[in-house]
Amino acid sequence: MNSGRAAVAMTSPSGRVREETNELVARAALMRATDVGDPVMGRLVAQYGAAEAAAAIRARALPPEFAAREARHERPPDLTGRLNAWYARLAAARPAGDLEAGEKAGARLIIPGSPEWPTQLDQLGASRPLGLWLHGTADLRFACLKSVAVVGARAATSYGSHIAAQFGVGLSESGWTVVSGGAYGVDGAAHKGALAADAPTVAVLACGVDVCYPSSHDTLFAAVRQQGVVISECPPGVHPTRARFLVRNRLIAALSRGTVVVEAALRSGALNTAAHALSLNRHLAAVPGPITSSQSAGCHRLLRERKAVCVTTPEEMIDLVGVIGDDLAPQSRVPAVSRDRLNESTKRVLDAIPARGGAGPASIAVAAGVSLDTTLSALGGLAAAGYIERAANGWRLRKPATSYRKASEAAALQPPLTAEAADQTDDPPFPDDSPITQPAAEGLHP
Repeated sequence: MNSGRAAVAMTSPSGRVREETNELVARAALMRATDVGDPVMGRLVAQYGAAEAAAAIRARALPPEFAAREARHERPPDLTGRLNAWYARLAAARPAGDLEAGEKAGARLIIPGSPEWPTQLDQLGASRPLGLWLHGTADLRFACLKSVAVVGARAATSYGSHIAAQFGVGLSESGWTVVSGGAYGVDGAAHKGALAADAPTVAVLACGVDVCYPSSHDTLFAAVRQQGVVISECPPGVHPTRARFLVRNRLIAALSRGTVVVEAALRSGALNTAAHALSLNRHLAAVPGPITSSQSAGCHRLLRERKAVCVTTPEEMIDLVGVIGDDLAPQSRVPAVSRDRLNESTKRVLDAIPARGGAGPASIAVAAGVSLDTTLSALGGLAAAGYIERAANGWRLRKPATSYRKASEAAALQPPLTAEAADQTDDPPFPDDSPITQPAAEGLHP
C-alpha cells in the first residue's frame, strides 16, 4: 500500500507538467486560430478549457449548450462563420513550431496560471488574451504591480514629446513602471524617459514580438528587451493591422493602475485606450495643452466631459493612482514676495499710504482702521524696509528704482520706434520683478 501511494506521489507532478504542457500547446494553437480579443473564443475556452475547445473546432462541432447560450445574446454571433474560420486556421497552425521558434529567439509564452501572468488581465473577462508572448528580461507580473500607462499621439508635437519623456523619467524614478505601445511620438518618448531613468518599461505591440514595427524603433525595442519587456498576444511573425492596434489598447489599460493621455487629437487611438481604462474602472488622467493645438483637443474633451483628471506632473499622476497617504503629490506654492512677511496690521497701514502726495500718521491710522500707536510703529518699520518715504506733507509709497540697459552707440543713430512698431517688439509683457519665475517660463517652451 505504501509503495502504491509513493508511486502515485511520484507520477502526480509529471501528470501536472503534462497537463500544463498540453494547455500551453493548445492555447498556442488557438492563438493562431482566432482573432486577438475574440470574446466568443474567450467564453469557449473559459467554459471547456483550451484542449477541449481545440478538439471541438477540429471536429467542427461546438458543444450544443454553448451554441444555445451564445444564441441568447442580444447580438448573437455567427457561430458557423466563426467555426469555419477557426477550423481553417487551426489546421494550418503549428504550435510546437511557434514555441520552438520563440525559445530560439529568446521569447516565452505565458498563459493564465503562469507565475508571470498579471492577474489584473482577468478583469477583461471574455476578451482576456489566451496567452502573451514575452521578450525581455523583466518579470511582467512584478513590473506591472505598480504601473502607469502613458499614451498619446503618434504625430506628437515637441511639447507632447517633452511632457511624455518627463512623465517617463518622473514615474520611473519614483518606482513606477511605464507601460505604452512602442509607437512614434508620445509612446516612444515615454519609453525613452523610463530607460533614461534605468527602470524597466513594458512595450505592448500589435504584432509578433519578433516583428519590429515601426521599423525605425529597432534600437528602442532592443533597449526595452534588455531593461524591460516587449509583449504581444499575437504569435511570432504576425504583422500589425489597424484592428490589432485598437484591440491591443485594452491590454495597455488593463496592465496599469491608471492611464495618462499626454497629447491626443479628437480621432486619436489614445482615446480608445482611455475608453478601455474607464470601462475597467481604472484611473484616467489627461495633460492639458495649448487650446490652439488640435493635437490636444482630445485631452481637452476628456477634461471638459469630466472623464479624466487634470495632471501636469508625474507626482500628480502618482497621487492619483498611488496609495492614499503614501503617494501624495507636494502642494504647489505661489511665488513668495517680501510683502507676505508683513503682519496683518502692517499690511493695512501700507495699504492706507498714498502713492502720490502724502498723508500724516493720524489720517493713515483712520484709513487703516488701527490705533495711532500701531500706525507709528508700522511706519517706522516700513520706512526702514524701503516701502515708504517721507514727503512734504507726511508719508507716501516709495517709487521703485528703474534700471535701464545701456544702449549701444549705434542706437543713437536709429529713429525712435513708432507706436505700431513698439507693439511688435520681442520684449516680454511682464516687468523684471514679475512673480512669474524663470523655470516656469522655460516650461512653456520644451
